[in-house]
Amino acid sequence: MTTQLTRASLPRTVAASVIGTVAEYYDFFIYGTASALVFNKVFFPAVSPLLGTLAAFSTYAVGFFARPLGGIVWGHVGDRLGRRRTLVYTLLLTGLGTFAVGLMPGYAQIGVWAPVVLVLVRLVQGFGVGGEQGGAVLLTAEAAPAARRGFYASFVQLGSPAAYLIPSALFALLDARMSERDFVAWGWRIPFLLSAVVVLVGLYVRLRVRETFQPGREHRAPLKVLMRDHRREVVAGTLTKFVEAAVFPFYTVFLVSYAKSQGVDSGTVLDGVIVAIVAELVLLPVWGLLTDRVGRRPVYLAATVLNLVLVVPGFLAIQTGNAVVITLLLVAGLAFGHGATYAPQASYFPELFPAGARYSGVSIVWQFGSMIASGPFTVVAAALLAASGGGFTLDAVYVGVLILISLVALRWMPETAPRARGGEYAGWATDSRPATEGQPA
Repeated sequence: MTTQLTRASLPRTVAASVIGTVAEYYDFFIYGTASALVFNKVFFPAVSPLLGTLAAFSTYAVGFFARPLGGIVWGHVGDRLGRRRTLVYTLLLTGLGTFAVGLMPGYAQIGVWAPVVLVLVRLVQGFGVGGEQGGAVLLTAEAAPAARRGFYASFVQLGSPAAYLIPSALFALLDARMSERDFVAWGWRIPFLLSAVVVLVGLYVRLRVRETFQPGREHRAPLKVLMRDHRREVVAGTLTKFVEAAVFPFYTVFLVSYAKSQGVDSGTVLDGVIVAIVAELVLLPVWGLLTDRVGRRPVYLAATVLNLVLVVPGFLAIQTGNAVVITLLLVAGLAFGHGATYAPQASYFPELFPAGARYSGVSIVWQFGSMIASGPFTVVAAALLAASGGGFTLDAVYVGVLILISLVALRWMPETAPRARGGEYAGWATDSRPATEGQPA
């Protein structure tokens, strides 16, 4: 049973979801930033700089492979015990893992055990994050009025891009104000230790919101319900996730590496990424509101096509080395292409599943889609770039295929927005089998 909150308590629930998501993804993104800047020197100094960087990025990818297991486990817990309690557990697990990295001895102190422990901590982080996003969007989606569910739920999506900016700014500040020796010796630890503050704020806010779901006897086997009645939604939803999961690292991480290979100042690209993410933060609620008006599927579909169209221009823009051209491309890709697929997910995916299996359904779709499309992305894309001698054709095909998979999968996805349908999707309010619809167009 889900509980719609009063108008007064809804903003608090939205704020709790956003702040908690910022806290979770701060922990996750901070590792990626440190991997690019310093982990090859601290944890993998015994190999060449190139192999050390590759090893650091590989440990970053490990976290993505732990996320599906976290999605299954925490999804089950969230459907059995409630959303709020589960989100407190995942926040603590991820935050403590990040804090532990800030205290870890490096290779110089404990040798090969340093990277081993790092991988284990990364697995714990991924396991915790696997249960975060599904629960955070549910806490808001279930609390919001049906006619504005897309708008309110889209605010939760602010957490991930905002969390991307915070570690980037912290590391840039430290790197600029410290000598390289001090930064490598201890300065990089500061953002990890500050995660304790972020987690405490997230816990304070989350513990003050009301639960939106009251589990009952009928909610004892959410995975069984999904596999019996909602296989199409699980498979199609997972494939639909590919486009969003692939284009974010494409724009924010890989194009930075591609710029270096082309002799273009990577700082120009990073500055463009920051501008684009700020623009995305502004537009995410706009895309959510639009899905309430015209439907989830049309917005998602249009953005998927836009992402496909922008793949090759993305490489060509980098080759120009022109800051204005690069920034405009990144704004188009992140604020419009990525944002208009990311915002609808917060309402679209929850509306696919019944209340008693919703946390599990959303978490499985979210995390398996991310693992497949985003987890290995930077490693595969870097390998393809090296194999092609710096040419972008193989990488363009790789990104294009992932987007095309989502484009095809959208044909099997139903429309779920209440206003566009003239009523709730069949699975939203009950545990019954959904209506037969959404067949290939």
